[in-house]
Amino acid sequence: MDRRQYFPRQVVEAGANRWDWALLPLVLGLLVLLAYGAAQMARPFELGDPLPLTLDPSHLPYYLLRTNLRMLAAMVLALLFSAVFAVLAAKVRAAEKVLVPMLDILQSIPILGFLSITVTGFIALFPGNLLGVECAAIFAIFTSQAWNMAFSLYQSLRTVPSELDEAARVFQLSHWQRFWRLELPYAMPGLLWNMMMSMSGGWFFVVASEAISVSNQNIKLPGVGSYIALAIEARDLGAIGWAILGMLAGILLYDQLVFRPLVAWADKFRFEDSGTDTAPNSWMLTWLRRTALTRRIAAWTVDRLENSLVWFRRHHDGTSIRARAAGPGLMGVPAATWTRAWDAVIAAAVMVALYHLVRFVHSEVGWHEAGHVFLLGCLTLVRVMVLIGLAALVWVPVGIWIGMNPRWSGRLQAVAQFLAAFPANLLFPVVVVLIVRWKLNPDVWLSPLMIFGTQWYLLFNVIAGASGIPAELRHAARNLGLSGWLKWRRYLLPAVFPSFVTGAITASGGSWNASIVAEYVSWGDTTLQAHGLGSYIAEMTAKGDFPRIALGIGVMCIFVMGLNHFVWRRLYRLAEDRMHL
Repeated sequence: MDRRQYFPRQVVEAGANRWDWALLPLVLGLLVLLAYGAAQMARPFELGDPLPLTLDPSHLPYYLLRTNLRMLAAMVLALLFSAVFAVLAAKVRAAEKVLVPMLDILQSIPILGFLSITVTGFIALFPGNLLGVECAAIFAIFTSQAWNMAFSLYQSLRTVPSELDEAARVFQLSHWQRFWRLELPYAMPGLLWNMMMSMSGGWFFVVASEAISVSNQNIKLPGVGSYIALAIEARDLGAIGWAILGMLAGILLYDQLVFRPLVAWADKFRFEDSGTDTAPNSWMLTWLRRTALTRRIAAWTVDRLENSLVWFRRHHDGTSIRARAAGPGLMGVPAATWTRAWDAVIAAAVMVALYHLVRFVHSEVGWHEAGHVFLLGCLTLVRVMVLIGLAALVWVPVGIWIGMNPRWSGRLQAVAQFLAAFPANLLFPVVVVLIVRWKLNPDVWLSPLMIFGTQWYLLFNVIAGASGIPAELRHAARNLGLSGWLKWRRYLLPAVFPSFVTGAITASGGSWNASIVAEYVSWGDTTLQAHGLGSYIAEMTAKGDFPRIALGIGVMCIFVMGLNHFVWRRLYRLAEDRMHL
């Protein structure tokens, strides 16, 4: 006799299966680690108190936990920022004119610039607590993740296929329903690949994020980044090897427990069938789908989301008077007049900023110094363009091949994440020894370090674009017998062009940021310096010369905005036109 017949229905239906019991230790262990790590991040702290840090490898798991908590918090904030930015920039023309250039500026500001501005404020926000320094580190990691994800989601919202846009209009979807039913699902595959790239970008800059200088004091938060910084200062190759193993373990955990399940789950959101027989899979996702508790949580979440779609629906149909086009504009003023007024406000703000910039240069640093920094910016610009061109020649074909072969895509996903996350600082011993021994020119041989961590933006975006090529386009190319250069020129390159441009924009901004690390290299008491804007900012930061730091960051912003406006934005508009043909 089944004993469960004597229990209430709610108790019987809430019964757990064997997969729930197998998942329980993992969930409890994660909760305990999160609670312990969070408690350590909020411990009492006063500026000047020593934070224990050692190169003993037995402490690496704890350091890995602290770093992962910071990166997870930064990723959540980056997702929220990306959603708000992308919706405003894609839907509101007036906001787009301000937000897109602002994002160009933000992604060109190096992490050292953000830390020098924000760390004091965060410490003052949480006096007597380590949480202030932790928030500064989380914000620094956020700045290495958010811009790439925001550009990806913005590009997806701007390139929604015309047939899906027309279907949303026919069904009279509200803005809220359109975002959840159409735009976010359409953008999900590309967004996930860029989330992986952003997580790797956080690893790339983790040394600068966790080793913070403030008020002439160095604060090294317990973490993998500060462990690497300490190993570089001590010239301990063994500790660097342990740091690489720790990074590899952390990336594999993220890949298996977070990103691979998300990629397999998001495969159902593809706009069209990819035409392949192999779909992404994940043992973790399969496990979660077999647990009764996870199914109930997922059903509850979907139910709440569907209720919100009803709450924020349109309360009229296409025949209602409220569905007619708006009148002459706000307060009876034509919309074109408001647009010109907004453009005038932006122009006035730009003129005011230029006025203050001229005053700053004239009074603080001098025009000779400004001209010298501008020439250094030209040198770095040449490096950025040459290196991105070389990286495109290598990684565009590789990305297309991986994206069109899902079996290899799953196998190489963790490898690509590890290579993208590998900090350039760990290459300093090899680079310094080779350049010094062979008496090489630092202006040439330090340059590859700039693209080492940013070339993967191209690879990840091209993979996302190639994996989303519609099945009918693949069949048409096969039936027409396209091959050789004709196949690349007429089929493959145009298909991934929008994704490539998005990757190039973020790779360009990341390369300018990475120039600070790549053009000013230290290994123990040996320092190599290449002529460029990045080495200038790094040198002035080491000296604490804030006016010249501001000058270097300002010139870098000007170069990045000019490059984006005259090169990448025009290519981006061309990509949009191709998507809407």
